Amino acid sequence: MSREPPSTPATPAKRATRRRPAAPVAAAATPPPAPTAAPAPPALADYQRKRDFARTPEPSGRDEVTAAAAGDAAAGGGAYVIQKHAATRLHYDLRLELDGVMLSWAVPRGPSFDPTERRMAVRTEDHPIAYNRFEGTIPRGHYGAGTVIVWDRGHWAPEGDPRQGLADGKLVFTLHGEKLGGRWELVRIAKPGDRQVAWLLFKKRDAWARPAAAYDVVRALPDSVVARPLAAHERPGPVAGSAPAASASASASAAAAPRPRRAQRIDRLPGAVAAPCPERLTPQLATLATALPAGGDWRCEPKIDGYRLLARCDGGTVRLVTRGGHDWTRRMPGLARELAALGLAGTWLDGEIMVLDANGLPDFQALQRAFDQRASEAIVYGVFDLPWAVGHDLRGVPWQARHAALEQLLAGREGGRLRLVRALDGAVADLLASADRLGLEGLMAKRADAPYVGGRTETWLKLKCRRRQAFVIAGFTDRGGMRDGAEIGSLVLGLHEEDGTLVPVGSVGTGWDAATATALKRRLLPLETGRAPFPGGSGAPRGRWSRRPAGGERWVQPQLVAQVSFSDWTAQQQLRHARFEGLREDKPARGVRLEPALAAPATGGIVVTHPERVVDAASGLTKRELVRYYESVTDWLVPQLKGRACALVRGPAGVGGSLFFQKHLDRARIDGVREHPAAPGSDEAGPIEVANARAVAACAQMNVIEFHTGNGRLDRDGRPDRMVFDLDPGEGLPWPRLQEGALLVRELLQTLGLKAWLKTSGGKGLHLVVPLLPRHGVADVRAFSQAVVEHLARVIPQRFVARSGPANRVGRIFVDALRNGPGATTVAAYSARARPGLGVSMPVAWEALPSLRGGDHWTVATAREHLSFQREDPWADLPRSRQTLARAAQRLGVALED
Repeated sequence: MSREPPSTPATPAKRATRRRPAAPVAAAATPPPAPTAAPAPPALADYQRKRDFARTPEPSGRDEVTAAAAGDAAAGGGAYVIQKHAATRLHYDLRLELDGVMLSWAVPRGPSFDPTERRMAVRTEDHPIAYNRFEGTIPRGHYGAGTVIVWDRGHWAPEGDPRQGLADGKLVFTLHGEKLGGRWELVRIAKPGDRQVAWLLFKKRDAWARPAAAYDVVRALPDSVVARPLAAHERPGPVAGSAPAASASASASAAAAPRPRRAQRIDRLPGAVAAPCPERLTPQLATLATALPAGGDWRCEPKIDGYRLLARCDGGTVRLVTRGGHDWTRRMPGLARELAALGLAGTWLDGEIMVLDANGLPDFQALQRAFDQRASEAIVYGVFDLPWAVGHDLRGVPWQARHAALEQLLAGREGGRLRLVRALDGAVADLLASADRLGLEGLMAKRADAPYVGGRTETWLKLKCRRRQAFVIAGFTDRGGMRDGAEIGSLVLGLHEEDGTLVPVGSVGTGWDAATATALKRRLLPLETGRAPFPGGSGAPRGRWSRRPAGGERWVQPQLVAQVSFSDWTAQQQLRHARFEGLREDKPARGVRLEPALAAPATGGIVVTHPERVVDAASGLTKRELVRYYESVTDWLVPQLKGRACALVRGPAGVGGSLFFQKHLDRARIDGVREHPAAPGSDEAGPIEVANARAVAACAQMNVIEFHTGNGRLDRDGRPDRMVFDLDPGEGLPWPRLQEGALLVRELLQTLGLKAWLKTSGGKGLHLVVPLLPRHGVADVRAFSQAVVEHLARVIPQRFVARSGPANRVGRIFVDALRNGPGATTVAAYSARARPGLGVSMPVAWEALPSLRGGDHWTVATAREHLSFQREDPWADLPRSRQTLARAAQRLGVALED
């Protein structure tokens, strides 16, 4: 990036130090100092001198420069914009309105929410205010040649006098944009005589700050806010990533929580119904989600690792009831007394009991010890809902209004054993990442407009950082094989199927100390029996639960329930990386089943297991980056996959490990992937379809690197609606020769009356795609494409070869027609490739072919940036093509059967 310095020399400034930024100061807290005699920012002379407005689409601004409006002259502030500029080097142009112009800085790497990341920002010439709306392409050969988009926009508010800040080389301000917010700082680091006036841009520490490892706004939101406006739930918001753990667990964070609403009478809440307080109440239950919710207004609370508890308060009488309906009032007399002191009448509170560790985080084992040792004084009640209040049924009231009423009810009454669980403010993905860093179990996502419904619903979703589940203890092993030892070695676990059958799911052997291991064995020995509680009495395989216990097990009556955390399920439905967290006293063993899971229909935000695992050593790209890439391109990728038989290339060990091709689900089920019926008379399973964003993200989480599709649609008896020519360069062939070869193949097809569209393969070659009306069978399309390949090899043998094999195509192009054979597939447009560098197969306009550097011109690291600048889809006309092979086959001398 080459930019000329502004016309006025920079004032020397001290170098930025790494001291901790000062505490936030509200811009309006004190009146700004009066303007000083610092020189005003230059007008637009430099801007206009560098541009030929007869040829560039940029605004001239000649009629725009005026004195600043009196109302803003002293305080400063005004419009703010960041434009993403694909010039010689991609960079971001930060512009702040002041005195009738846009002060401008070029930021090569773009902004970051991480306060530890100082981003270089080079001061450039002031721009006209009309430039805020500019999106377009500056022609080649002109200053700043390249494509410009509006990446973010809004307004800014300086702290103090911005003119003095510019003169002193330190400008602190608050941004109110669609993507950026919070306090920021620009510090000048240029020395006198420097050719470029260099500054540093960085985020101040506030509720918006977050580590770069958890959230990169440049990668997460690459598009124009004009061409692709953000939905409300996509906009990043402040997140309490560094909040104290205690507040994250029970009361969230005062800084991150929304302000309490104005007091409102219970009887005036929408949906409130006057009714006597019932003796029993069925609690609302959440559904486990494997992806983040999209659509609708969702609010998040920290998920508490404890026991669910409802409290019925009627004057001085309080009953504490578990989710299963058991009365635990006598087990927590101190909590009951504290609730009775509130004097609530006709009220049901809903929440979770917990014990907090030294860091203020819920500790499930500590909760269990509190009951075992009759030390309930340490138990805290986190209240999160109000289904009934002062003689009014609030179950029909939207969650947001119920929660506001709960805040009012408990205002000034928190403390001791009672805490309010406040909603967190911010994007769901960011909040989940923060919960993971804090060591929380996860989040509860709740629809703001949903009523309270007894039983399990999909308006409450559990988003877990690590999976947790209750399991039935079916047996145990002795530590070190010593039968007379005092400690257990492992627990054999099971779950009930829908018919009540207990089936084995593996074992757990970690998560306890010596005292706990001894106590567990004492609890289990009286329950010991000589027969396994599994089908057949031995833990033998049954159905999908297919792994036998390892041997040496001592079986017990299935009466105790263990809470276990684990990373995932294996393909055989056995626990992976399990850890014991404690016994559950609130759940009967006979009711323990696999927790039902819902994959929320999201276009972004799936919980990624092993996110830091490197998928491609050549580029260093991780699994998280691959999953996020696929989530970000679903608008483009899903139309390529939907309705077609799909094949998946999976790489559990990454690009350098073993890869396998999957065309059927078999036992390896993937959430959202649909299996179609097999063809009549076929011995194989039916084809699979990846038809939506949820399925794409789930595939990526299951280590899918490549997506391949067939040439026919599943609803058209497999008749091809396209034909593919794969141009594969032989050893020693220069890239320009392959580009020429693609043009020659295109010219031949045009001579035959067929139009072809182009895409990179993501590997070494190029693909030509010829759309067809589905009137010909696979055999005809295969025969025609082979005839084209043989014609090329016969007419231009020095360029093309029709026979595969490395020895046959040295220095020549092998045009592969096998992509059109029965059951054949081709890598889908926008799919990554399981090759070093993780190239991407990208649709390309023919006019752009000369600019390509190779078949892997775009990679997972760069493809999404490329798409953010595209205003026209090079394949937009492809679906509207009405081509057939009839006339082309006659010209080529190919006899078609259909």
